[in-house]
Amino acid sequence: MSGRLICDCPSPGATRRLARQLGLLAMPGLVIALNGDLGSGKTAFVQGLAQGLAVPPDCYVTSPSFTLINEYPGRLPLCHADLYRLGEGADLEAIGLLERIEQQEALVAIEWAEAAAADLPPDHLAVHLEITGARRRRITLTAGGRRTENLLKDLAAAWRQDRISA
Repeated sequence: MSGRLICDCPSPGATRRLARQLGLLAMPGLVIALNGDLGSGKTAFVQGLAQGLAVPPDCYVTSPSFTLINEYPGRLPLCHADLYRLGEGADLEAIGLLERIEQQEALVAIEWAEAAAADLPPDHLAVHLEITGARRRRITLTAGGRRTENLLKDLAAAWRQDRISA
């Protein structure tokens, strides 16, 4: 397997299931860089991650478009950032996100991550969401290094099993 996994998700529920599997497999310090058009499902993906990380159901995961960063407790803390309003060259240090990444304690999920590509660790997981229909998405996950490549191998096996049993 290469360091890439492509999943066609027929619904937002399938997108969340894929991300839930990823959350179940996630390790401390994982950085997920989410990119895709408006409405492509980035926040739905993070909601699935939260399920896999056992974020309590009363902690409803919403887009931090205006707060920039939301944090949630779970098996691993979830740090959810949205850089849409900051645009290209976003200063992760100024908003406290660089510190969260460097601590390597939480899973850090960043929407509109291309705005801060230079500050992402090399071994991050890039997730691109593409709209292929009213509810359908093609999700391409790309590993940045050995750690995330191993994670993708485990995710591919779990995703195949989930699709078989669904």
